[in-house]
Amino acid sequence: MLWFFIFVLLLVVMNVWTMVNSLFLYPLRAGKHEEADQKVSLLVPLRNEVDNVEGLIRSLSSLTYPNLEMLLLDDHSEDGTYEKLLSLTVEDARFTVLQGKELPDGWNGKVHACHQLSKKAGGDYLFFLDADARVVPTVIEKTLGTMKKRKAAMLSGFPFYPNHHFLSHMLVPLQHMVVLLHLPLFMANRTTKPMFTAACGIFIVIERSAYLAVGGHESVKDSLVEDVHLAREMKKNGYRMILANITSSALSYMYESNQETWAGFKKNLYTGIGRSTWMVVFLTLLYAILFVLPGGLAIFGMITGALYLLLPYVLLITFKMYVDARTGHPLWLSFLMPVAGMLLIAMMWASMLVHKRGRTYQWKGRSYQ
Repeated sequence: MLWFFIFVLLLVVMNVWTMVNSLFLYPLRAGKHEEADQKVSLLVPLRNEVDNVEGLIRSLSSLTYPNLEMLLLDDHSEDGTYEKLLSLTVEDARFTVLQGKELPDGWNGKVHACHQLSKKAGGDYLFFLDADARVVPTVIEKTLGTMKKRKAAMLSGFPFYPNHHFLSHMLVPLQHMVVLLHLPLFMANRTTKPMFTAACGIFIVIERSAYLAVGGHESVKDSLVEDVHLAREMKKNGYRMILANITSSALSYMYESNQETWAGFKKNLYTGIGRSTWMVVFLTLLYAILFVLPGGLAIFGMITGALYLLLPYVLLITFKMYVDARTGHPLWLSFLMPVAGMLLIAMMWASMLVHKRGRTYQWKGRSYQ
């Protein structure tokens, strides 16, 4: 039974580590006397986002920060996104709607759209937000207050995800879990070491001077995970980049269907772990042990009456429930963590095989290597 004791101890350590590590994920809070002397450019790239336009504009229209411009760029949409943007923003002078240029060779589509937006922006801070995001009215005050308090040139965070499909429920909230489990947040938020970095392209705020100094999005023009790579460029150049818990201030309707969830994760997962086969093998073994095995032991224990075998599953639930409670996601998701673990493993292999077979990743009508 030594193996069982070691396994239980490992899960206890995982719980304690995650709880301690989460203490260094900064909350998003406005300063006591937040001034609006610095202009903010809120920048949103859109490609075939007609279903998100109304909710996006309603959310952005409620922003209370006074020194604000909002630039929306339609990236060759084919579903009427551009026309709907024009019709819903005509009465608010803070909005400017742009049409994107043709995608040059060697550029990722979203990266090129963000690059074009940055060229038109006049703010001291650039706030890159995805079209499927919704934010609270005071999000800019909170973000600037946090950045100034922490002396950060860049801030990013993973939003709350109100999922409505099985795969999205299982996979999307795991982004929070992966950060809290794998990333030493003390090092990530208090040092400029590039290896300790994570970011979410849905929500990025960056000082314009620092952005230009590192080469902006042009420095990561061919990246499929440009958010992380841009954050690393910031740290390589000595700028402080921090992660914040933004779940009470921003949400994202990230994927609209199971098929879109599968395609999105397949595009990003293998690239996100450095396209390393050895890392896929290592994470497969790690997740099989930590996330899948407790479920198997629990089933075996209930069948045989060896109820002590349920203990690893209880510890796994505790771990996931803590993460979900911190990030506002439904607590019932924790009971399905073994299923989510199996799906995450399957997604890693599916993502890797696309690259290994010389195929391309498909996203929003474009192909990427």
